[in-house]
Amino acid sequence: MAHAIWSGAINFGLVTIPVKLFTAIRSSDLSFNMLHEKDEGRIKYERVCSVDGKEVPWDEIVKGYEFEKGQYVTLRDEDFDRVSPEITQTCNILEFVDLAHINPMFFDKPYYLEPTKTGRHAYALFREALASSNRVAIARVVMRSKEYIAAVKPIGEALVLQMMHWADEIVETSTLDLPTEEQLPQPEMKMAKMLIDTMTVEAFEPAKFKNVYREELMKIIDARIAGKELPMPAKKAVSREKVVNLMDVLAASLEEKKKEAGAAAPAAKTSTRRRKSSAA
Repeated sequence: MAHAIWSGAINFGLVTIPVKLFTAIRSSDLSFNMLHEKDEGRIKYERVCSVDGKEVPWDEIVKGYEFEKGQYVTLRDEDFDRVSPEITQTCNILEFVDLAHINPMFFDKPYYLEPTKTGRHAYALFREALASSNRVAIARVVMRSKEYIAAVKPIGEALVLQMMHWADEIVETSTLDLPTEEQLPQPEMKMAKMLIDTMTVEAFEPAKFKNVYREELMKIIDARIAGKELPMPAKKAVSREKVVNLMDVLAASLEEKKKEAGAAAPAAKTSTRRRKSSAA
């Protein structure tokens, strides 16, 4: 059973909903240690001073802010305590906004909110009210002595607390060299839309996408554990030809997708006939 990483309450108006916070995502990345190749000894990282070259114990280390190149101002624990937000164990709702009006770039890590026994009715009411109005709640929440801005939104039967970036953390697109006055011929646009149409699906099914890199890496790891070596795959030639005509590329892509769709259709029909035969 999952363990709550935070317990508190959602507050909006005079309504209080006691909740617990649970991690909503888990990483599938493989973890590796750095080893000495000769004897597989673990590599240690020491805290060495760049001035005297000696190792520094933790009790002699302070945090420094570099305000100019090579110039630091140091801060101590009491400085951080002075500005630490009050630990209130509450998720204070500040306002509500239509989900469509929030730039997706602002959303960060999500967490599940689970009600306590006494908060189940208020939780369900709040969830359904948000869902029916297609709005999300913008809130301030303090976790581990750090203040965040977050969105509370319904996803299925759950309420999700999704951490958000502060406005000054988002890099403006004005810093990029983007095509803004590009001439787009209608035939190219029509062909591009047709290609999009042929690749459009009715619903997003994330389970059909596999982490191929992780799976292949695990095959190598399992083989090494078993004392085997997998053969190296042949390297694919990388085409470095320049795109001469965008219309030709779009047309070729469209034709390829039509062939793929045509090849998939007989298989689908065969599967349907098998189900009918089984039902009979």
